[in-house]
Amino acid sequence: MEMPVVTECAVESCAYNRDGDCHALAITVGDPLHAHCDTYFTAPRKGGSPSAAGHVGACKMSDCRYNTDFECQASGISVGARQDSADCLTYSPR
Repeated sequence: MEMPVVTECAVESCAYNRDGDCHALAITVGDPLHAHCDTYFTAPRKGGSPSAAGHVGACKMSDCRYNTDFECQASGISVGARQDSADCLTYSPR
């Protein structure tokens, strides 16, 4: 199984965001109530590997149509600002 790629991240303030791309090796999405990017944080400098594309390592949103056994099955996801946080915009309840 391949981890889905983060195809877009519109949350420029994230430490892993460089020019709209996520460079964390893997992110975690959600808690049982909200599809936010648990990996999001701000820092005075950028982190992650500049040559790496971000992937979804885990998803805690069991009610998402793309979630199987807490693994994301979407081909890719978008992350953007919603409800004052960095959220998985691909999240879709069953």
